Amino acid sequence: MPNIVIIFTDDQGYEDLSCFGSPDIKTPHIDGIAKRGAKLTNFYVSQPVCSASRASLLTGCYANRVGVSGAFGPYAGKGLNPQEETIAEVLKPLGYATACYGKWHLGSEDALLPTRQGFDEYFGIPYSNDMWPHHPWQGTVFNFPELPLYENEKIIDTLDDQSMVTTWYTEKAVDFIHRQSENPFFLYVPHSLPHVPLYVHEDRAGKSQRGLYGDVIEEIDWSTGEILKALEAEGFTDNTLVIFTSDNGPWLSYGGHSGEAHPLREGKGTAWEGGVRVPCVAQWPGQIPAGQTISQPAMTIDLLPTIARITGASPTQALIDGQDCWDLLTGVSQTPHHESYHFYYKQNELHATMSGDGRWKLYHPHQYRSLNGRSGTDDGLPIDYDQKVLGEKELYDLHADIGEKHNLVNENPAIVAKLEAQAAAIRSKLGDKLTDVVGSENRPLGIID
Repeated sequence: MPNIVIIFTDDQGYEDLSCFGSPDIKTPHIDGIAKRGAKLTNFYVSQPVCSASRASLLTGCYANRVGVSGAFGPYAGKGLNPQEETIAEVLKPLGYATACYGKWHLGSEDALLPTRQGFDEYFGIPYSNDMWPHHPWQGTVFNFPELPLYENEKIIDTLDDQSMVTTWYTEKAVDFIHRQSENPFFLYVPHSLPHVPLYVHEDRAGKSQRGLYGDVIEEIDWSTGEILKALEAEGFTDNTLVIFTSDNGPWLSYGGHSGEAHPLREGKGTAWEGGVRVPCVAQWPGQIPAGQTISQPAMTIDLLPTIARITGASPTQALIDGQDCWDLLTGVSQTPHHESYHFYYKQNELHATMSGDGRWKLYHPHQYRSLNGRSGTDDGLPIDYDQKVLGEKELYDLHADIGEKHNLVNENPAIVAKLEAQAAAIRSKLGDKLTDVVGSENRPLGIID
């Protein structure tokens, strides 16, 4: 059975890898994954925000289905329901060793930690790295507790300095790989960076042409290289699927401390392409043909059913939204494996619907945040977004207009009608806001009394 490694960054922009066009960030190890395997240029998350995106990745479901919205605050008493089945839990019956090293953000109480969701080992922080007393708005907007560092279910430290976290996650991941001579394994490395505040180990600081943000990405590339090196040292490379991707687009209001979504529109917190289309590369030598570029869409919800197929696992959860995309990764088929894709945000309001081939994307009326083309600050402090209202439907041909500049809604009534029908169908299953009750298909989040 193959080993599975998923490396998941936080707030990384579409262009923030050299293999995706970055002119000033060097990522040779991640680029190497693309050279040995595939670069997916139309890879999506279901929601452009932390907790919801992670819930979709691990369960194969739109976040609405599993009751998750937005980003959970520290010790909020809620998270991913422990009754949901994660990738780790799907693999455990097959004898897989499982580990999570990094940012969890699906509940910070003991009953909601990774060790209660199928992971044998956990090391990392339970929520976003800016949810700490050093937040610039501490005491005015937020009142965050100390930032805890967990090992399994025990707090082993509180962090005033985050410059070691990427190094620690990497060391734990490498050690885990070296201990797996007897078992297949699932290694999940959800980095807490490049989410602000930005930190990098002193040995890797000042190396990038892109300043501190570039240093952070290049350190994540170093981390990826160390994981790949450990796989090679143990003879696991040819039997391991490695996937590298991000949870959403860049947090643009932080300017020089944020990523770059070019040539996409907007960023994190919006359903525009810059918020939900993310860089993705994958390798499995001998299984995924080397050097291919895959332009057909796929989404993080597709990873669980794909992993189930290649491992022979049998998910017990009957209702998931993802589809097996293994034939897409291996080049066997370029046929779209979804009829349509749906993008939610805020209180799980449906913001956009995209055709299964990734060409047409219809935006439904909604409110969203925008910098209106302004640049954020360069000092690590955010500037305010403008709240904008999309009052009428808009339609874009992403194959011809990746930057979403030319609204074609009036020229294509038949396409609009088809996408509207698909949107109505998903609303009937998942609702259009978190408070909707849609019968047995909508499952509750975990609540800790």
